[in-house]
Amino acid sequence: MPTFASRTPLHVGAIGLKVRDLDRVTSFYRDVLGLAVLDRAKDASALGAGGVRFVYLEHGPKAEPDDPRSAGLYHTAFLMPTRSDLARWILHVARHKVPLTGASDHAVSEAFYLDDPEGNGVEVYCDRPAETWEWTGRDLKITTDPLDVESILQEVAPAATYPAAPDGLRIGHVHLRVGDVARAEAFYRDALGLDVTRRRQGATFMSSGRYHHHIAANVWHSAGAGRRDEQRAGLSWVSLEAADASAFETAKARLTQAGEKLAVTPTGIATADPWGTRLRITRA
Repeated sequence: MPTFASRTPLHVGAIGLKVRDLDRVTSFYRDVLGLAVLDRAKDASALGAGGVRFVYLEHGPKAEPDDPRSAGLYHTAFLMPTRSDLARWILHVARHKVPLTGASDHAVSEAFYLDDPEGNGVEVYCDRPAETWEWTGRDLKITTDPLDVESILQEVAPAATYPAAPDGLRIGHVHLRVGDVARAEAFYRDALGLDVTRRRQGATFMSSGRYHHHIAANVWHSAGAGRRDEQRAGLSWVSLEAADASAFETAKARLTQAGEKLAVTPTGIATADPWGTRLRITRA
């Protein structure tokens, strides 16, 4: 059963990363997150859960490392279907001494942060029930508070294992580095049609169908950044999936009306945000 994040008119489908060491990064997403390697070629791999591919790695051995001051990926957020799935994963990373960079209670969700071997940010989280989220009109309460890890661990027995990612694991949201928050909203809200659910210092959070956010964009390290250097490692593309034909046609019509350049692809359409971050919109 897909979680709320994946049931909205538009939701994250997949992400593509250009990586310098394909074996090492593939192993990270397989061993640390428990994703299954569903396709493997000499210069690419695809991983996912429940038979669904959602992490695509492209080998770019000569690529320069990603530059955190440029536009690109802040983190990919993997949504655990249940709190006990998250608890099992915490025990797994603790046993394997995987370094984490942080943990936060966001009121709408409980989240852990880490980096893949090439510095691509990763969030692993679970949502609190949507009926407990605090909306004031169109503005959602999203906090950054200390996380009560012990409370999450009480969901499972101390010996609980995490043999693989649960079948329902998907990318819940993608957080981007951009050069300017207002320009990000002009594209993702005004042209694409997402709603802003929350703004905070230097960041905006946008979603479809009253999820807390599918796309976030910040200037914390990248204020004033220009177009991405496509030759660098890091984010290659993000896909948003339309739940039905009507959601797809609406997004396509809005982007066209906004004057965005669109290319037709076998699965939908492709465009790019103001920093050259490639965005695919696919039909479910």
